[in-house]
Order: sequence, then C-alpha cells, then structure tokens
Amino acid sequence: MRKRRKRYRRLKYTFKDSIEVYEHLDARYGAPGEKRREKREATPEQIRKRNQWNRERKVRHILKTWFQENDYLALLTYRKDARPPDMDKAKADFKKARDAVKKEYRKRGHELRWLRNIEVGAKGAWHIHMVINRIQDTDLILKKAWPHGKVTFKHLYEEGGFADLAGYITKTPETANRYRESLVETSYSRSRNLPVKEPERQELAYWPKEPREKKGYYVEKGTYHEGVNPATGCKYRYYTLAKIKQGGARSGCKNLHRDQPARPGRKRREVCSAAGAHDG
Repeated sequence: MRKRRKRYRRLKYTFKDSIEVYEHLDARYGAPGEKRREKREATPEQIRKRNQWNRERKVRHILKTWFQENDYLALLTYRKDARPPDMDKAKADFKKARDAVKKEYRKRGHELRWLRNIEVGAKGAWHIHMVINRIQDTDLILKKAWPHGKVTFKHLYEEGGFADLAGYITKTPETANRYRESLVETSYSRSRNLPVKEPERQELAYWPKEPREKKGYYVEKGTYHEGVNPATGCKYRYYTLAKIKQGGARSGCKNLHRDQPARPGRKRREVCSAAGAHDG
C-alpha cells in the first residue's frame, strides 16, 4: 500500500501555563487532489503585517518564558524642556539609564531583563515603555536612573498569555490606533538574555479537522484562527491551549469558529487593560 505523503506541519511551543500550536500545509505541496498553486509575490502591506505578526509572536513567547505577574510595565516620560532632538539621543538616554539599573541589579545579585519601545507622539511628546523584571526597590532604582522626567509603574498580569502586552510594547505608527494612540516614530528593542526554546516539530499526513485536545487544557478564547495564506495559497491554523488552573474558571470557548466582528454595543477595553498591565 502506498504510504501517504506527509504534507502538513505542526509546531508546538510549550510554556508554563499554555501551549501554542501552529499548523500549515507545506508550501512544497498542493492540497490533496489539487495542483500546487503558483507562489505569488507578497505586497509591501502583506510583508509589513507579517513582520509585525512575527515580532508580536516572538515577544509574547519571551514574556511567557521570562516574565510573570507583578513584574513591571514602566513608563518613562520626558519633561518638555528635556525632550531629545531625535531618536538617536533618546536611545542614548535609555542606554545610560539601563546601564545604571543593570549595575544596581548586579549589586543585589540579580540579572536585569527588559524590553522597551521608544515612542514619539503626534504632538511631539517623547516617552518610553519598558517591561522590566521586578526585584526589591526596582521602582526606586529606575526613578533614580531617569532624570529626564517622571517614571510610573503598572504590574503585569498574565491573562490572555501576554498577547495584548506583546502588541503594546512593539507598537508602530501603523498599529498605534489599536490603543487609540497616534505616533509618528517608534523604536523597539530588548535585552539579549531572553532566549526561547525551539518548538516541537511534527509532520502530518492529514489536516486535522479540529484542534488537538490535551487533558488539563482548553482552547483559549480569541486565539483560534484559520485561513489561507494569500501569497502561497496554503491553509494554516493556530491556537493556544491554556492550562486549567485548579479551582479556577476557564475562559475558553467550547465551540470553535472563524474570526467574527465584535458584538454591537460591546464596551471597548481601556488602554491599560489592552497593555496587559494594571495599577499596582
């Protein structure tokens, strides 16, 4: 009997409280019974969206691996008279502050881990969002290291697997409207001590009709997406399995469906909620 060709791929990223699954048809093959489509050249807009999607996914994996509830999302602002003339000066200001914080962390026997986004608003205001691992006196250390303006803090929370925070800390002028902001320039960066494990890879002969269930987990609400890549013509699917916490309610969805518009009249979340952080 002829062995069925394994046309499909599954990638599984496993974290402490969740598993992210990505499935797709191998671009080398057509779907069973169909000829392989000719690969189309992606448009600049498709490339931009894909790059941003990949950036947010990588950052979400970093957050799930290295950060936890009650670490900090800090906001570093500039006084009007201390605003930098350009992005290079803002980067230099951040580097000086980061080095001072890093030195204090080492004195206390800790390693500094961070992500940051420097942003310029439409009216010329500069500020920096910074995710930072929390130790004793982090707030005092960072305030002392930043002489250009105020420093405020929110605690991180893990609801939604840090997905909102990943988008918030990597936002660009094109994605800022998600958070009701208007930006003219941004610059994202992170520390280099944030490695993430490679995914488990599987080859499949058949396209699964539904997500593969795992005992003790559920499909997290809002994470199930399925479609066809417009450039390759290959179908794909991705979703997140969240661990059922003991004594906790699950916020997943029993019935799976494709993306749907928000219900009319549904109240929009505030920006601080979209950022995956709350006031301490």
